[in-house]
Amino acid sequence: MQWAGTQGLRSLRRVLAAPARGWSEKPGKPSVVLLIAALAVAAALLLPTTYLVIRAAGAGLETWELLWRVRILEILVRTLSLIGAVTTASILLAVPMAWLTVRTDLPFRTAWAVLAALPLVIPSYVAGFIVVVALGPRGMLQKMLDGPFGVDRIPDIYGFPGATLTLTLLSYPYVLLTVRSAFLRMDPSLEEVSRGLGRNPWATFLGVILPLLRPAIAAGGLLVALYTLADFGAVSLLRYETFTWAIFLQYESALDRGLGAVLSLVLVGVALAIVAGEILTRGRSRYYRSSPGAARSVVRVRLGNWRWPALTFCAALVAASLILPMSILVFWAVRGIAAGEPLLLLWAAARNSLYVSGLAALAAVVAAMPIAILSVRYPGMLSGLLERTAHIGFALPGIAIALALVFFGANYAPILYQTTGLLILAYVVLFISAALGAVRASLLQVSPNVEEAARGLGRTPLMVFTSVTLPLVRPGIISGASLVFLLTMKELPATLILGPIGFKTLATSIWSAASEAFFAQAAAPALLLILVSSAPLAFFMLRERK
Repeated sequence: MQWAGTQGLRSLRRVLAAPARGWSEKPGKPSVVLLIAALAVAAALLLPTTYLVIRAAGAGLETWELLWRVRILEILVRTLSLIGAVTTASILLAVPMAWLTVRTDLPFRTAWAVLAALPLVIPSYVAGFIVVVALGPRGMLQKMLDGPFGVDRIPDIYGFPGATLTLTLLSYPYVLLTVRSAFLRMDPSLEEVSRGLGRNPWATFLGVILPLLRPAIAAGGLLVALYTLADFGAVSLLRYETFTWAIFLQYESALDRGLGAVLSLVLVGVALAIVAGEILTRGRSRYYRSSPGAARSVVRVRLGNWRWPALTFCAALVAASLILPMSILVFWAVRGIAAGEPLLLLWAAARNSLYVSGLAALAAVVAAMPIAILSVRYPGMLSGLLERTAHIGFALPGIAIALALVFFGANYAPILYQTTGLLILAYVVLFISAALGAVRASLLQVSPNVEEAARGLGRTPLMVFTSVTLPLVRPGIISGASLVFLLTMKELPATLILGPIGFKTLATSIWSAASEAFFAQAAAPALLLILVSSAPLAFFMLRERK
């Protein structure tokens, strides 16, 4: 019996690690329509990089020589250190939360999942200011401790600790949403086989579930890394100098946009290196059932005595990432109203935010689909290049992409200049990476044999895609759409520069009020931003259930 169990475990490992046969070793040729669609999307995504190359080519030799200064190397090391810390912390927080909200009998699972994902909609400059006000010198925490305990100073929150804390609480939902999508698509039979062979739940999680989650964790971790790389608001307020801060200073001063373009190209290089690292973690494993089987619901894990520690973990995470920021925003609003500041709810701005965010989510998912199919079903040099192209925009500052599209719109497409269409294009360039990672992770769990069987029954590729593939990858599509929707709701630089005349969103309203130190006027749209985002997000998460 022990020998049989050992052989069964070895067979299970071979199933998890075996390369995908039939299409990954000798992939067929993609259709012309699929290729044209993917190339058209890539061409649009490369517009900002092309602009940066044009600007950088016009920079003098002395500008390029600045890259070799020790100061630039120090900034690069600081940036990479922050990326590593935030990505690791986000994975450690998000994977347990995803498992608890999908695979266990945790009370109010969907509510916890929605609340845990909402920090994604908080602008980083708002979160950074909240952290400074709450935990900084002479902040709210220090004042609370000063009276009863006589604490006149607490550890400094500025620098690396504050930036890591703030960005982790803002970006762990990237991993949460992609891993939840993977859990929803995961075949429960492998777990049952492992448990039937005598492995305990912890060993099953480490040996079976975790390897199956690897693409989703890698996709979410990639988004966290690129988001950290591109962030400006939190790092500037918490005084932690990164590459993006240096780029913003160049663009804001407008004295030398050539140097800003050169630094942005370095950022593109770092982003491509991060994407290459994520691709190396994938290996050639397959993540779908290789033999026929009956679909069945997952038996939820009963937490038993672990229910209260699980609830404590969820409550602590939601409190730190969402409840505390909202409480401080409410405090600002109440104090401002008491001081006579007007409270503006800005329903028109909320409507505009929902409108453009919905369009951006739809456009990003549609644009990501052909690249995801090429990457998964037809792996090769071309599909790899197209996939890398899709991740570049997420690592670039929004101001760089906005200025690039202003340049191309004004010179080559004046009909799109200062229109909602150009703004939606900017959002797609910025956030298609979020949609692509979620869709790709879900598509990896769909066996190509199912599609081949449908083709064998006489269905055209389009019919197979709409009737077979699309329903099977629905959790990934919804997860990707949710990410893009939330990111678009808080996007500021692109909206300020590319929005039509008089077009205001909640993000621009927050920025306008905060820049003039009207905190009540800034707090009200910030709270409204969170509230109006929660309903669509809850709808998305309810729809992602199988």
